[in-house]
Amino acid sequence: MSFSVFAWLSAIAIGLSLGIFGSGGSIITVPALIYLFGQDEKIAIAGSLAIVGIIALIGSLPYVKQKRIDWRMVWMFGIPGMLGTYLGAWLSVFMSGLVQLMLFAVIMLLASGLMLRPLKLDDRTPHQARARYKIVIDGLVVGVITGLVGVGGGFLIVPALVLLGGLNMHRAVATSLMIVALKSFIGFIKYIDVLNELDLALDWHVLGLVSVLGVLGSFVGSTLAGKLPQAKLKKGFAIFLIVMGIFILAQSAWQLL
Repeated sequence: MSFSVFAWLSAIAIGLSLGIFGSGGSIITVPALIYLFGQDEKIAIAGSLAIVGIIALIGSLPYVKQKRIDWRMVWMFGIPGMLGTYLGAWLSVFMSGLVQLMLFAVIMLLASGLMLRPLKLDDRTPHQARARYKIVIDGLVVGVITGLVGVGGGFLIVPALVLLGGLNMHRAVATSLMIVALKSFIGFIKYIDVLNELDLALDWHVLGLVSVLGVLGSFVGSTLAGKLPQAKLKKGFAIFLIVMGIFILAQSAWQLL
């Protein structure tokens, strides 16, 4: 099966985004699988969870070696996140693919807003940790979003780990990658059941190739991260998300009418 050059370049862009920003991979993955690889919305969401999970897991391995991952936060935030992701994937059975895609577009616009007006997070001084139940609730909510629309949620997890968990930025980014991987895999497992119920099938060939290209892109992105103007890159990426979000909302609404 052959696809356009743009399709395969988008696979590299998924990894570049995760490598440079520590998030944003799934924001690219779902539209790429739908519009460039021609996949059904639910198949694309399931595939996005697998692809981003693989890239995030491999990206987290150097941080494991450097002991920069806060495992207490992984379990405190990650376990509720996994439960929420499973719940969100289960709920997706009761939603049409178009409605999921419209919700995804809203998340894209939210992500662009956070990129254009980022929270003031200190790179060095940790914030005071908040009540544990707030961390658990936040993990659960982000997990449900992950399960419903296939977004790993790194752009929501990192601020939560800093503001609620009391981590500094470096540990928050490292920890978020492991959390994204865990949530994505549990969501993907549930989506296999969802796709079977709907008589839909994953394209494992595309899944494997996009994952490999995404991992390669993440290595390049992490290497370039310290050498590129982050502020300008984030602004450009945010504008891209706004355009894509509006396009997806308009097209999905038109199909619903």
